[in-house]
Amino acid sequence: MTAEGVAVISAHGLLLREWTPEDLPVLRALFDDPDVAYRTPLAAPFDAAAARAYLDSAIGAHRRLHLAITTDGRTALGEILLDRDLGGIGYVVGAAHRGRGLAARALRAMTEHAHRAEGMDRVLLEIEPDNAASVAVARSAGYRRAAVAAETVTDKGRTYELLTWEHLAPAG
Repeated sequence: MTAEGVAVISAHGLLLREWTPEDLPVLRALFDDPDVAYRTPLAAPFDAAAARAYLDSAIGAHRRLHLAITTDGRTALGEILLDRDLGGIGYVVGAAHRGRGLAARALRAMTEHAHRAEGMDRVLLEIEPDNAASVAVARSAGYRRAAVAAETVTDKGRTYELLTWEHLAPAG
């Protein structure tokens, strides 16, 4: 966090920063994607109105920390968010930027932030069993399957299961 209270996390070669109104076009480009529509509860299509509503919600959020994933502090390549009430993290990397380890690095950075700055002993992910890419990201960031039953969800006319993954704060 900066002195002005604006959330910035710098770790693992990334600078995670708050969204700004200047990000509106890139936000739409990142989230208006069939894979994002399939795996997330985000609006589909993710048009200009959906992007504006999402940006307004993200900027005004207090219980959720929505940060743009960047390597240079400017160009957003995806998003990582922390739900402070539930202790859960979610992430999206734009299709053009996948395969560069951005999700894993952003997840490690946000997990470290959740443990240290937010004081969370346990951080959670919810992942569909067939989402091999997200499972690989979770494992690479040190997450393990939690010993809880899968949750069945129905969203956008599709019913699926979500498995809970957890990361426990280091002892000490």
